[in-house]
Amino acid sequence: MARRSKIISGLLVSGALLVTSLGVGGMAQGADTAPAPASASAEGPARTAHRGHIMAASTVAAAEDRDGDGFIPAASRLTGVTPSVKAPPHRYFHEFQANCSVTHTRPDDPIVYPGQPGKSHDHTFMGNTTTDARSTTDSLKQGNTVCKAPGDKSGYWMPTLLKGGQPVLPTGPQVIYYKAGVTDYTSVRPFPEGLRYVVGSPTQSADEFRHHPGFVEGWECGESFFNVDIPKNCPTSASTQLNIRFQAPSCWDGVHLDAPDHKSHMSYPTVKAGTNDNICPASHPVALPMIEFKMAFPVNGDLSQVRLASGAGHSFHYDFFNAWDPATLKALVDHCVVGGLQCDARGYDETHPEAGAALDENYELP
Repeated sequence: MARRSKIISGLLVSGALLVTSLGVGGMAQGADTAPAPASASAEGPARTAHRGHIMAASTVAAAEDRDGDGFIPAASRLTGVTPSVKAPPHRYFHEFQANCSVTHTRPDDPIVYPGQPGKSHDHTFMGNTTTDARSTTDSLKQGNTVCKAPGDKSGYWMPTLLKGGQPVLPTGPQVIYYKAGVTDYTSVRPFPEGLRYVVGSPTQSADEFRHHPGFVEGWECGESFFNVDIPKNCPTSASTQLNIRFQAPSCWDGVHLDAPDHKSHMSYPTVKAGTNDNICPASHPVALPMIEFKMAFPVNGDLSQVRLASGAGHSFHYDFFNAWDPATLKALVDHCVVGGLQCDARGYDETHPEAGAALDENYELP
């Protein structure tokens, strides 16, 4: 699938090599067990040796899945929507950032294994400080956040990076972009409350990872780019870190907040025939922000003992559980994405100061 061109941003830097763990929520037991790599095939789900765990469908329904069929309906469905094929005036950027720090690690996944603490491989959680196996939309909304914008109480998580069995956690606010994934950036709407999905798969093969529509630059370190797996070596310097960027689907079916596979209610944009324009498919006509994780891990030098809790580097994936304050998210989407700006977490574009900011100096609605 063709993808729109990406802008390669500068690497996030750190003052020193750091291998650390955080105490918020507790460091997960068993996180220092390096798992065997996952493998995948077209015939069926793959297995990972992490704590004997099999990457299979959950046997427990989410608390918000009232009939237990794996689908969670949206409170307000968007039906009768037609994918936009308009081409508004070209703007090079239409994005804002959600800058969120790491809060804790835990072998939980409230999307894939709801209500089943300890069943997942270890995850590194960002944003909401309360995210765990029992998280729901309501519990996240009642929790706290370490995102710069207090209105973003969403849960963001990814497999924990390990070096020699010890967690290596990103330091400081990480960059999570909210972008337009379609050509008509003016058609992008805020996420529906409670939307959740998984991007990528812990069981994907190296080839599947490389050709995934969300693949941007793969694993980067120093001057090494587009790596499918984590490089074995990286320059040793205070300014060098291991980085990865990966984009999420941005077209919604307008009906479901989740699906049994945690993916099929979402889709990546497609290319309109005879053009280079990206549009949402008819099956998923609602354009939402395209999330892009840009993660920086404070590790360099010999990376031969570095891997993910889910397996090899090509098992990288992440989860998103929307718990934004609706008014705050709408203000940022309308001002920055629909408005064609390149905004920071306040919704301010320093190249267009005349446009002002969506949020005040405390990252809240004025």
